[in-house]
Amino acid sequence: MSVVLQGNSGWVLDSLSLIDRGYERCIRWTGLHKSHVKCSFNRQCFQILKSHFKQEVRTGVGGESSDVMQKTDKQPKKRKRKHTELNQGEIDAKAFHEKIRSVILEGTQSLVDSARSVGYFGGETDTSKDPLPSQDCSLAALCEMAKELPLVNDDQQQWTQSLFTEEGSVSHVDLFSQVTENREAWAAVVSLMGDDYIIPPNTAFLLSDFTRIQPLLQSGRRFDLIVIDPPWENKSVKRSRRYSSLPSSQLKRLPVPLLGSPGCLVVTWVTNRPSHLRFVREELYPHWDVEVVAEWFWVKVTTSGEFVFPLDSPHKKPYEVLVLGRYCPTTGDTSHLQTPNVPVEDKRLIVSVPSALHSQKPSLSEVLKLYIGAEANCLELFARSLQPGWTSCGNEVLKFQHISYFNLEAADTSKEEVTDNPAGTNGSS
Repeated sequence: MSVVLQGNSGWVLDSLSLIDRGYERCIRWTGLHKSHVKCSFNRQCFQILKSHFKQEVRTGVGGESSDVMQKTDKQPKKRKRKHTELNQGEIDAKAFHEKIRSVILEGTQSLVDSARSVGYFGGETDTSKDPLPSQDCSLAALCEMAKELPLVNDDQQQWTQSLFTEEGSVSHVDLFSQVTENREAWAAVVSLMGDDYIIPPNTAFLLSDFTRIQPLLQSGRRFDLIVIDPPWENKSVKRSRRYSSLPSSQLKRLPVPLLGSPGCLVVTWVTNRPSHLRFVREELYPHWDVEVVAEWFWVKVTTSGEFVFPLDSPHKKPYEVLVLGRYCPTTGDTSHLQTPNVPVEDKRLIVSVPSALHSQKPSLSEVLKLYIGAEANCLELFARSLQPGWTSCGNEVLKFQHISYFNLEAADTSKEEVTDNPAGTNGSS
């Protein structure tokens, strides 16, 4: 069950189940031949068995809860830093944390307790020491090279293409200048650019950075939900060089008003840096005519339900912020949305075990259904993976679709047969 439970404070999600449900029916292509396979995401990626610190919640004076954090593992000695005054950014971050601290602590405790009552958060016993899949990815570099090729601005240009031919075999596709669609009702393991990737059913994607999304615009798609996960600038990213970051001001170039339907829900993942949060609320959303309606929090816990980091840590927090807004153009009809007037509650929590893979976020498809409708057209920008029924765009859009992140085994075809051309609609078009 991908949504373990829903409570007054929010949801408990099983992120692994959310991924796996898109691969219940899967075909593997080898040349012109196909075979049925069972496909599941690497379970070890979600085996966060213990927090970085031991957490004990004790009852303080007046019945209030206070966190007592103790290190569980012997930590290497660190050079002591001279005490310095907090800078303005650190002061703002502390003030924001104090403002939401009780919401995070009490809401998480309530949701975790409820989940434990139904047998979830019992702790995992899988202590496998197998290495995680490599996160090396050359897709961004390929996108940079593809930018040297001119985009054709022609009325005759085809801006979308099918992953499969009419005969059912894999097409020769241009991933950089056309939106590629898997219009079938089953997932497929296909070879693209010399590597094997697993493409979910009824999905569409464009391998491109935000400066080259003309094919997506020209395809005529309008979306009821746009999720944005920007590569925010911060010191950690610069040190690690995991991916290229983007100055906040560049995000204003995203053509959200051209992609969103009137009344579209816009959701942006934001780091815990107050300047980024202020930018989204006070500059970015007003620039797009998006009205802020709520702030939610993704709370990261272990398989036992403990925070992955101390709640009051001055460095890494066990939560991230999502800013939700509605696209409200000066003129526009929102009547086509199934639930255009459903209010979005503020300060809701999404509690889940995070992936050990850097920047892999949980799917928001289930928790947002109420606010956009079950048949909504959904888009993710700066995506690093695909979702069934969604359109995704990013310069690493296939990163977590690489076959190395999945477990495959032969399927029993006697129970279910997938035809060459099963009926299916593209839920992302």
